[in-house]
Amino acid sequence: MKFLDPEGGFILQWNKTFLLCSVIALSLDPLFLYIPIVNGTQKCLDMDRKLAIVVCVLRSFADILYVAHIIIKFRTAYVPRYDHILGQRIFKDEPQYVAKRYLTSYFIIDVLAALPLPQFTVLVIIRNLDGPTMFWKEKLLKVIIFSQYVPRVIQTALFYQKVTKVSGFLIEKAWAGAAFNFFLYVLASHVVGALWYFFAIESELRCWHIACKTHNCRSKYLYCGEGRVGEYGFLNTSCPLLERNEMKDSTNFDFGIFLDALQTHVLETRDVHEKVLYCSWWGLQSLSSLGQGLKASKYYGEILFADFIAVIGLVLFALLIGNMQKYLQSFSNLTLRMEEMKEKKREAEDLMSHISLPEELRQRVRVYKQYKWKITRGVELDSFVRDLPRDLRKDIKRHLCLHSLMRVPMFEEMDEHLLDAMCDRLKPVLYTENSYLVREGDPAREMLFITRGEVLSITTDGGRTGFFNASKPKGGDFCGEELLTWALAPKSQQLPFSTRTVKALTDVQAFALVADELVFVASQFRLQHRRRLQHTFRFYSQQWRTWAACYIQTAWRRHCKRKHERILDAENKRLRDALATGSETSTLSLGGSIYASRFSSNALHILRRKHMYNAEVLTPKLERMLQKPPQPNFDDDEAILTFR
Repeated sequence: MKFLDPEGGFILQWNKTFLLCSVIALSLDPLFLYIPIVNGTQKCLDMDRKLAIVVCVLRSFADILYVAHIIIKFRTAYVPRYDHILGQRIFKDEPQYVAKRYLTSYFIIDVLAALPLPQFTVLVIIRNLDGPTMFWKEKLLKVIIFSQYVPRVIQTALFYQKVTKVSGFLIEKAWAGAAFNFFLYVLASHVVGALWYFFAIESELRCWHIACKTHNCRSKYLYCGEGRVGEYGFLNTSCPLLERNEMKDSTNFDFGIFLDALQTHVLETRDVHEKVLYCSWWGLQSLSSLGQGLKASKYYGEILFADFIAVIGLVLFALLIGNMQKYLQSFSNLTLRMEEMKEKKREAEDLMSHISLPEELRQRVRVYKQYKWKITRGVELDSFVRDLPRDLRKDIKRHLCLHSLMRVPMFEEMDEHLLDAMCDRLKPVLYTENSYLVREGDPAREMLFITRGEVLSITTDGGRTGFFNASKPKGGDFCGEELLTWALAPKSQQLPFSTRTVKALTDVQAFALVADELVFVASQFRLQHRRRLQHTFRFYSQQWRTWAACYIQTAWRRHCKRKHERILDAENKRLRDALATGSETSTLSLGGSIYASRFSSNALHILRRKHMYNAEVLTPKLERMLQKPPQPNFDDDEAILTFR
């Protein structure tokens, strides 16, 4: 089973898409609260079945998205630890491990968020508002919506933190980030408006139940149904829509903050757009004013709802201002660096135009500049480290470079001082996709330690025509080991030629150790006189491995040729023995004996000529083609002293 990379392009794009869809899906659940509707003519509670079907279908699509997210989570590998030095991640893709970790973390919340409970409640349980159980069914809808909306909000909040942590800002533009936070504020207004609508219906139903008890009517007939009988005009006089200063009798029902919904008849309209927009406006107004204009009644549920509006309004307003300020400050600092980058870009464009650089080369320069800006954001590592104290600079360099150096077997034998000296001399370099780090036959000017990315290493220097060898080093590997051999030699003068062509398959980050710096370190390192380092170097060197493979192939071919010659010699010997035996017994004719003798002589002549050709021509040519790579001399004390 192939697992997905948690920091790969697909997962990053899916996370952003799912987060935006989750925020939009959060606006669907409050629409279930608009399904109950008041029949103003018959004074009963009804259902907007058309709205119920539309909302259930839209919610089902959202549930499918949540189920797909759960499946992707089971197929996404886990990275418990990230090695920023080598650009490698501890990648765990065992199915049992991934499933166990997900099941013990956010699986319960994801499942609760994906369950189609509101659809089941609307389409199955309260399909018809009829019978004595309709009152608790209407309460059940409210409980179901609240109980599932909370896990969805928690899931979206946790997922938002995860996405912003992995990819930085969710949205690249400052205005888009501010718009996203403002949309969250509007979403909260939509939720508060839907709650206000639903609680207003409950407030009117509460007044109707009180009136029914006074007039000895049955409460189940307050719901529109086929068996509803009787006149309920007394509800208009028993539940008048009075302002608080108009109430003259203590028996008058105080609708409190829900009076506006009853007076505007928004509870009776079937126009979804009208009532959603009006209720959202009421929610936005209440949140913006922190509930200061609300005149609640003495009913405890209404008081708690007013308190909820005031607290949520204060929290959301603070979050909105804080997030917008964070975005604006972050992007204002980023804008300064971007302006600096644009200025450098204009200067580069002017220079390329001045020297009449071809468009292909210009595009390569632009791609490199853009990639460099993406990685550094205008802050160079060297300039950042250079201004720090010496001890702190050394610790940072060791943290960044030590693991890369330790990948080279010979560097494992160095002491701490030499390693610190090498770490201090490493320079960060960047290569864009399809660019060449080094070409075969060019002077090797630096040794590269790849920290991130993937390259293709090719060589045709294998000791014979048509030789080809390729490998794919990646983060943690190194190339340019022939420069190390050259630096360790006692009398190093001209730079060695690279034996491989290294091309970047992706964007590559690496550290470079130039030849002059490597010579300084190697001169100190050669004083250790460790013979076994030659064998270590041979084992890990790509050049030595290629030579060894070619040498083994050549030795095998020589063995096969010699074996073939021995077989021919044995056949010829058997033939001559047969001829000698035949001449003694006189079984062959004179002509047959002469023919066999001539055949034997010609075969021996051909074998001798072939053997002489192999000894005089092929062997020297093969030896010239298979040149052994140079190796450092660790035993020549005089040479070491001379070099010093």
